[in-house]
Amino acid sequence: MAFPTFRRSDRTIPPPAPTQGIGGRDFRLLLVATLGTFSNYAPLLSVVPAWSAQGGTALGGVGAATGVTMAATVGVQLFMAGLLRRFGLRTLLAAGAALLGLPTFAYALSSDLGWVLAVSAVRGVGFGMVAVAGSALVAELVPAGQRGRAVGRYGVAVGLPQVVCLPLGVWSAAHVGFPPVFAVTGLLSLLAVPLAVALRVPSATPPSARPVDAVDAPAGLRPAGRLRPLAAPWAMLITSACALGGVTSFLPLTASGAPVASAALFALSAAVIAGRWAAGVWSDRFGAGRLLLPSLLACVLGVAGFALPSGSSGYAAALVVVAAAVYGTGFGALQNDTLVVMFHRAGPRGNGMAGTAWNMAYDAGTGVGAVAVGLLIRPLGVSGGYLTCAALIALTLPLARRHADREPPSGRPTPRAPAGRA
Repeated sequence: MAFPTFRRSDRTIPPPAPTQGIGGRDFRLLLVATLGTFSNYAPLLSVVPAWSAQGGTALGGVGAATGVTMAATVGVQLFMAGLLRRFGLRTLLAAGAALLGLPTFAYALSSDLGWVLAVSAVRGVGFGMVAVAGSALVAELVPAGQRGRAVGRYGVAVGLPQVVCLPLGVWSAAHVGFPPVFAVTGLLSLLAVPLAVALRVPSATPPSARPVDAVDAPAGLRPAGRLRPLAAPWAMLITSACALGGVTSFLPLTASGAPVASAALFALSAAVIAGRWAAGVWSDRFGAGRLLLPSLLACVLGVAGFALPSGSSGYAAALVVVAAAVYGTGFGALQNDTLVVMFHRAGPRGNGMAGTAWNMAYDAGTGVGAVAVGLLIRPLGVSGGYLTCAALIALTLPLARRHADREPPSGRPTPRAPAGRA
């Protein structure tokens, strides 16, 4: 009787843990690093304006802290194409986390508006690097067929600090003090630096291995032509982000009490996460772009809800929380849908360009909204400022109707667009 012989190749060897893809090591590292950096960014959207107001800054100038942060963010994003070519995504993510975290400790030195704005400008540079590098890494670390879900999970990592840290930061600043909030948020961003350094970013995808759903820009097309297909989702996002800047900067100062403001900010942030996650699953299954119109409608209704008469009654407080949840759900779904649409339209060689354009819309809108609502409060009141934001979002509704249903699910072929067409 012959006995079987076992060779080394016959043994069942468990496959190595994947390093790429939605369940890979590097994508998980990116998510954890994102949690750290956004745990710095999110709570300070409301805490820094409150710190400035404590130093005697009038409401009209309180939004300037967020405005300067976002202006510096957008400013550095204008140079991200050259920085990406020279340093790469991993290096910029690590450097951005350091520039975002280290200056945070300096807030505690003074609440004078000039000092606050100077520190905010440095942090804005770091956040610009983090935002662009992080969103571009999503497209680099996962295949196209998983991109919608990957963007959704990345959105959860971005939004979870807003759910937990944004209301907690407001509460902690009021009950524990501002300096401890600055110390903790600074450390959280610095913890992301070694995680970013540990990332292994794959080399650029060769032309022969590009996914069939990617649409390349026509050869020789000028930068303006390559950006034209991104214009519609860019406009939808920037107008909706204006409301975010106004709400996060002024709700803690205008709501009837810190508990109401914390509850509304919690509802807004939780709804953003839910909206981004659900939109990610939807876009991989049914195609990106189909949620643009309902998302914008939810944003309009939610922001208009903030303009309703407020008071100390439970009914008025409940209306604020409901408005926050409606706006958050719409804005979260809009974030996911616009980013996936931009990745599709930019093509595999345009991930950095699409991520930069998307982040510029988000950050510019947040900064402009914070400053604009602060300036509108004096002539129009708080309600007038919010209604203006709602009207601005409503102007982009025709764009959503025109560009919906343009993007197929990630695993299906996309017909190439003729040269010169969006």
